[in-house]
Amino acid sequence: MRVMLRAHLDTAATNEGIKTGALPQSIKKLMDKVKPEAAYFGLHEGVRSCWIVFDLQDSAQMPPLMEDLFLQFNAELEVGPVMNAEDLTRGLAAMESSG
Repeated sequence: MRVMLRAHLDTAATNEGIKTGALPQSIKKLMDKVKPEAAYFGLHEGVRSCWIVFDLQDSAQMPPLMEDLFLQFNAELEVGPVMNAEDLTRGLAAMESSG
């Protein structure tokens, strides 16, 4: 299932992670594991944030994928299903044919 991970990272923890190199290493490790369809990085509500869209095969993948963000960067995380335009078109067409 296509999901979007939204992570808001603690400023003090990410400042330290930038100094030590832990932040880029953790982001690279996460990217290598999830092989994202898209990944964006920026500010949200005044803190470093990222939005990563990827295919989550099994919900049991979530703890090993996200634990570094919690432990090292005091992240606030959300994961939820998302659709692209093609998915939405198919979903809406299925509603029309069943109604």
